[in-house]
Amino acid sequence: MAAAAGSTFTWHAYLSTQAKGGQPAINARDRIGEGPWFGPKGNRIAANVGDLHGDTLDQARVGNALTKASAFTEKGEKVNGVGDMPNQHDMLTGSMPDGRAFTDSADHTCNNWTSSGEGTAMLGHFDRTGGPNTSWNAAHPSAGCSQEALVRTGGAGLFYCFAINNPKP
Repeated sequence: MAAAAGSTFTWHAYLSTQAKGGQPAINARDRIGEGPWFGPKGNRIAANVGDLHGDTLDQARVGNALTKASAFTEKGEKVNGVGDMPNQHDMLTGSMPDGRAFTDSADHTCNNWTSSGEGTAMLGHFDRTGGPNTSWNAAHPSAGCSQEALVRTGGAGLFYCFAINNPKP
């Protein structure tokens, strides 16, 4: 989708998968490169994986710069957040706050992103608003895996992508 929109970067989806059927889990944080990552206007989102997830107490205090003002689609369009209609702030991640896959037996990834019906997915809030917490990557589970369930929960089936070859602007 990004290439069709004219992007020359290499993008990796921020999606974890769970260990299943003899396959190991894949952590979203391990898929997206080392950083740094920048928004489309050159603003730095995070310097590295530790900054993105708040791996140390100091990093957690500072936080990353992922906000409603810095989240855009592959076409450079703003994504609707809380207060916009329709609200589409839920982002599919399947991840715990540290960017790692869940290790329990519950479904947090819509059957490793193969189900469009049964199951649930962990969602984050790109605008850091609403729900039981304001996590950008682990706010609450979806109501299901169908497009209808994702919309009903407050999303549109969107997910984060990080450019792994995004040079400093």
